Amino acid sequence: MAEADSEGLSEHQETLIEEDDGVGETSNSPSPSPTPQRKEVKHDQLFAETTPTDLPPLLPGELVTFTEKDITYLDPFLGPQTGVLHITDYKMYFKSTSPTDGSEEPYILNVPLGVISHVEKIGRSRNKKENAYGLEIFCKDMRTLRFAHKQETHGRRLMYERLQHVAFPISDGKNVFAFNFTEEFSDNGWLVYNAEAELKRLGVGKEDVPWRISTVNQDFKLCETYPQLIGVPLATSDEDLKAVASFRSKGRIPVLSWLHPVTHASITRCSQPLVGAATKRSTEDETYFDTIYKANNAKKLYIMDARPKINAVANLTVGGGWEYDTNYPNTEFSFLDIGNIHVMREGLRKLQDICYPDVDDQRWFSSLEATHWLDYIKDVLGGAVRVAEVIEKQKSSVLVHCSDGWDRTAQLTALAMLMLDPHYRTIRGFELLVEKEWISLGHKFSQRIGHGDKNSSDDQRAPIFVQFMDCVWQMTVQFPYAFEFNEHFLVTILDHLYSCLFGTFLCNCEKPRVDKGVREKTISLWSFINGQVDMYRNPLYSEQIHQTVLFPTVSIRKLQLWNGYYLRWNPRMRPQEAEFERCRQLQVLIKLLQDKCQELQKSTPPEATAVA
Repeated sequence: MAEADSEGLSEHQETLIEEDDGVGETSNSPSPSPTPQRKEVKHDQLFAETTPTDLPPLLPGELVTFTEKDITYLDPFLGPQTGVLHITDYKMYFKSTSPTDGSEEPYILNVPLGVISHVEKIGRSRNKKENAYGLEIFCKDMRTLRFAHKQETHGRRLMYERLQHVAFPISDGKNVFAFNFTEEFSDNGWLVYNAEAELKRLGVGKEDVPWRISTVNQDFKLCETYPQLIGVPLATSDEDLKAVASFRSKGRIPVLSWLHPVTHASITRCSQPLVGAATKRSTEDETYFDTIYKANNAKKLYIMDARPKINAVANLTVGGGWEYDTNYPNTEFSFLDIGNIHVMREGLRKLQDICYPDVDDQRWFSSLEATHWLDYIKDVLGGAVRVAEVIEKQKSSVLVHCSDGWDRTAQLTALAMLMLDPHYRTIRGFELLVEKEWISLGHKFSQRIGHGDKNSSDDQRAPIFVQFMDCVWQMTVQFPYAFEFNEHFLVTILDHLYSCLFGTFLCNCEKPRVDKGVREKTISLWSFINGQVDMYRNPLYSEQIHQTVLFPTVSIRKLQLWNGYYLRWNPRMRPQEAEFERCRQLQVLIKLLQDKCQELQKSTPPEATAVA
């Protein structure tokens, strides 16, 4: 495993710190201290913290590695801002040297380095045009940042080299900042999800439940991208599972995601079968499907392939394929026609083009339609509704897969479970859902997001998890009282999807997380969130009312663009009052009313209560 980027500073870094007034005093020493001195930082303001000095607020374990005192940030909305830029091993922090537009507060720009996709140089040193010489920083969260440098200095070159080093540590064989972050939280977020406990919550292990917990993947011997504990049919032996794994792409056999508490209708997930152009078959695989079918008293097992058929046909030529009805009796097969990662990546790129920095009001609707982003949201959400409807209305089991079972499959199973099970609509329940269906079962976060990797043109990057969170937000809009969490909760998760401050979304699956000691050496995002959980509560949440299945409307007329995420960097598009601040005020009001009700109950004589 690569060593964490904390073994002191380079000679160039030490020189910069010596030249910078006071930076050395902030970091105290070249290597991070277990208990570094810092100003008190409100945890929820990690992205927008201000400080009364010229130095950036530092998190425990964070080091300043570069400072430029005379640099101009070209804000696309407020115009050029001149100030001081600090680059640490976690963030890029710019603070203007004078207030903006008569405001008493300086301009602050706080960008985690993990958000940076790539950096490009703009302009030539001979260009005398004002602010034409500098750097353009492309971000993964919809922003593009531009800084202007003075031609007579070496600021641009030094800043470019520093960003290449600290923003892409994986490319240099080093670890991201999460391995250096030493903040202490009262809640241990790594305890949110326990595979055995969750399977037992679903009923696995009870006498009348035909499912069991298998350790066939102990030490990841069966499938490197699956967790070590999996739920499988009771009637299937571990030897049978090994035979099935040889017929499934990447060995990703059908495993249990969710189980209906009454009908035992199940949601299972896997990868495509290795049918190939020769139309191969596997008796063990076909028997396994029949066992899943017989696990509940339904007429058939529904197999839903998330791909368009044309993509599945293309996979036949490279050894993949799908299940033929003639080989799998008592099943009904269908394609859901959801585009692949390349389609979704292009859709988000087009969306970014129309959202930042300028929004063209005259062509907004036609431009939005041309991105097809809401069409893709409709496809994913509609596929999940189909899964939930079969489970709830037809009381039948559903098996979901795409090609490898870690992108569209995770979207569909997680969304269907959110519709079916109220537990996942709570804050901790949703954290568990993300841990289970996305992290534990092998969504390739490292590759899809590109954590610490300078290869921004990698065609394996895709906004699959962002798309899932968009679908969740669509559901919260349609069912505003059904979810314990608010929009701020969802945005915070996406911010830290990129930040590399926490270990939650690191690596591609469970095995490399175990190998790198992610749980032991990093902090969970859920520790951060659950330590200030009131900020993420929906004050309108009604637990008693919404214990039913939710079926969102997936008509394109009903879906909306998530302005609170995609357009949040445009100050003209932001609401005057932040959503989480409104939630906080409502929570205070609710608490006051609850206290008043309790006072009235105490002051009411028992006789009056009995008469009433």
